[in-house]
Amino acid sequence: MRINKARQVSAVLAVGALALTAACSSGGSSDGGNGPDSGKKAAVQNFGVGTKADSTGPAVAVDGAKAGGTAYSLDQAGFDYLDPGQQYVSDQLSVQLLYNRSLTGYKIDPKSGKTIVVGDLATDAGTPSDGSKTWTYTLKDGVKFEDGTPITTKDVKYGIERLFADYQTQGPQYVQKWLYGTDYRKKYAGPYDGKEIPDAQISTPDDKTIVFHFLAPHADTPYAMAMPNISPVPKAKDDKQKYNNHPFSSGPYKIASYQPGKSLSFERNPNWDPKTDPIRNAYPDKWEFQLGIQEPGLTNRLAADTGTDKFAINMSGSADPSKMQTLTSDPQYKGRTVNEYQPYVEVYNLNTKRIKDPKVRQALVYAFPMTQVQQAFGGAAQGDLGTTLLSPTVAGWKKFDPFGKLAKPMGDPEKSLQLLKDAGVSTPYKISLAYANTPRWDTVTLTIQKALEKAGFKVERKAIDPTSYYTVVGKVDTPYDMYRTGWGADWPNGSTVVPPTMDGRNLADGTNNYAFLNDPKVNSEIDRINQITDLPQQAAAWEQLSEYVLQTDTSQLPFIFDKYFNLHGSGLGGVTYNQVYGTINPNSVFVKQ
Repeated sequence: MRINKARQVSAVLAVGALALTAACSSGGSSDGGNGPDSGKKAAVQNFGVGTKADSTGPAVAVDGAKAGGTAYSLDQAGFDYLDPGQQYVSDQLSVQLLYNRSLTGYKIDPKSGKTIVVGDLATDAGTPSDGSKTWTYTLKDGVKFEDGTPITTKDVKYGIERLFADYQTQGPQYVQKWLYGTDYRKKYAGPYDGKEIPDAQISTPDDKTIVFHFLAPHADTPYAMAMPNISPVPKAKDDKQKYNNHPFSSGPYKIASYQPGKSLSFERNPNWDPKTDPIRNAYPDKWEFQLGIQEPGLTNRLAADTGTDKFAINMSGSADPSKMQTLTSDPQYKGRTVNEYQPYVEVYNLNTKRIKDPKVRQALVYAFPMTQVQQAFGGAAQGDLGTTLLSPTVAGWKKFDPFGKLAKPMGDPEKSLQLLKDAGVSTPYKISLAYANTPRWDTVTLTIQKALEKAGFKVERKAIDPTSYYTVVGKVDTPYDMYRTGWGADWPNGSTVVPPTMDGRNLADGTNNYAFLNDPKVNSEIDRINQITDLPQQAAAWEQLSEYVLQTDTSQLPFIFDKYFNLHGSGLGGVTYNQVYGTINPNSVFVKQ
């Protein structure tokens, strides 16, 4: 999953955050966190697939909630995409819940945070057959578009067919690839020439039934069907790229007005039936999004809690890092803050094609200054010290710290020097450390350079244009040894982390396997685990394989579990969190009357 634009912007603005005081980061907690509350509230690990009964609406009522009023969202950036087919960034994932319904979705208990995938438009999370290669879904009665037209499986199929068009470049590609393989566009070019996906791939025997026939087993299909692009689009309303400005609603709200980069207003969709929806409470009468609000002004407005800002929230963006010391230490804000894990793990990739000895890569891990870098991220409230390749939001996650980083988070130069000696390499060992050429990453990499050079390394920092950063480090012949990337699970299963980032058969330019790991054992294990049809068993296997890669191959150096931290207005209730998206859950929010 891609991180939201607002988080990237606020990260760049964190220049000077290395000077944050101990009130934000004490630098020595053994539980993986450094703030007063960090580590005490673990990520919810009660994920799973719900039953048909769980998929029945209406949504569980929120204590004290009443319908009515207007809720506001203050956002630093605008929305690049409102077309559900193009949405793959966390801020887009959160807003689409207001107007878009997928075959499945996430039901979040407002008290415990328990998160299960259930039928949204469908009557359940799906029925597998043929060893989980075939999945059947039945639509609920009473599901309609905003004009009152009944939603049929042909609308769902058409919504998927348009994902194959050449302009659909930004959304998830799981279902397309599962149907046709990695070169899916060569085999089907979309519906605009009058051609449909054949029944051999997707069949709709009637208006209520849709059947997917995949090339291989996919036990986590219920999660893939919760992505925003697996949703209905009426053919008559599809005007290709222009659809982005006026997607046709299947959810509780419809777009009332939209000025890109400035404002987005939602009003009730009178044809949404809450009895069909187990996910959305939809308490406010209206949602008003104010877009393009710069930091730290946005955070200041939420803190001030005046006027309509009393009913406001920032659904996906974390508070400005420069304000974190005040926000985390002043008790007046405690009752209206949300601080939860996001699905992203920040890592430094250790180029296995260039640094070939695992002992040298492990020496880099021991030497890495985690605490100092954590401070640059805004302290523990915006990122826990991360020591695993899977996020705590992924099912099956376990604490794992094979290099003792939590005991010595500022680095262990003695252990690093010993490993370099054991590897038989001459010191100082030269490495090139690449970074996006921004003030923030210049500051961070200077800190890393100083720590590594105390531990037997000679570090040459190399600046890369931020606009081409991922392109450069993703080339198989990239000339750099060490470089940062972030990765988020698309749903709470290691299947969306391990294969894309660790499969050695994924080594073309543009790979997500940025460390260029090619371990035959890992490759074969990926194939074996993909065949497991029991999801809890599969999740445990992904977790074990990620541990093996970290401890044995050490191709990536995890250092931060990203966290959401922000305030909401005192006039809002029912503010819950979606751990899968890493954003506020708008479905349960209500305006206090």
